[in-house]
Amino acid sequence: MSDGDQTCGMTIAIDVVGGKWKMHLMWVLAEGPVRFGQIRRKLDGVSEKVLAENLRQLEASGVVHRELYAEVPPRVEYSLTRLGESLNAALAPLEAWGDEHREAVESRPKVAAS
Repeated sequence: MSDGDQTCGMTIAIDVVGGKWKMHLMWVLAEGPVRFGQIRRKLDGVSEKVLAENLRQLEASGVVHRELYAEVPPRVEYSLTRLGESLNAALAPLEAWGDEHREAVESRPKVAAS
């Protein structure tokens, strides 16, 4: 949706966190700086390639910071920026809604994807 030259705020937010893994990544990164392997262990089912791609996209959006430490072997940590923390706070009500309505949503019959 747009209003003349203005893009709807919902469109902007969905562009940042849309997709299967980005909101999950925001949840993991809310715990504080975390390494790639730790993220991978917490997000069961995500491939290394998809995880790296999603982290790069979140970094490009300004919500994730990637810190490279000059050590041997190199250490990389990911964390939320102030913008990311703000976005995570905005996502909290969505998580609360999911928690509150989990039973009602999960008990409904699943529709096969086409």
